[in-house]
Amino acid sequence: MTARFRNPRTSTDMAVATGLGRARRIFLKNFETRLSIGIHDFEKQARQRVIVNVDLYIDPDGKVERDHIDETVDYDFVRREIAALAGSGHFNLQETFCENILAICLARPGVLAARVSSEKLDVYPDCESVGFEIFRTR
Repeated sequence: MTARFRNPRTSTDMAVATGLGRARRIFLKNFETRLSIGIHDFEKQARQRVIVNVDLYIDPDGKVERDHIDETVDYDFVRREIAALAGSGHFNLQETFCENILAICLARPGVLAARVSSEKLDVYPDCESVGFEIFRTR
């Protein structure tokens, strides 16, 4: 995979924007998967490469004292759930795909807010990607 440079929002930027004041953030960055997505006939012929980014904002007062995964939100679940969702069927819209990921994230105990974005990499030859992003708090 080619190195991709994004301009992700920082946890400080998002904390201020959402009124949280401060935040702790767990993220999945530039996860590449393949899925059936799109409304155009050429998009329905084969699974497309899609990059997914997820930021999970967790309890800013949480403490990790025992160095154990049950003291935080395990980001393995995000990757696992996205992979399962990608294989679950066809999505017409990136908005639908991202909304599903967002719902999974916000249902997870300990997650106060989440940002999800997706980018289809191979739709147009004259641009790097086309995408969608959504942010929501509980």
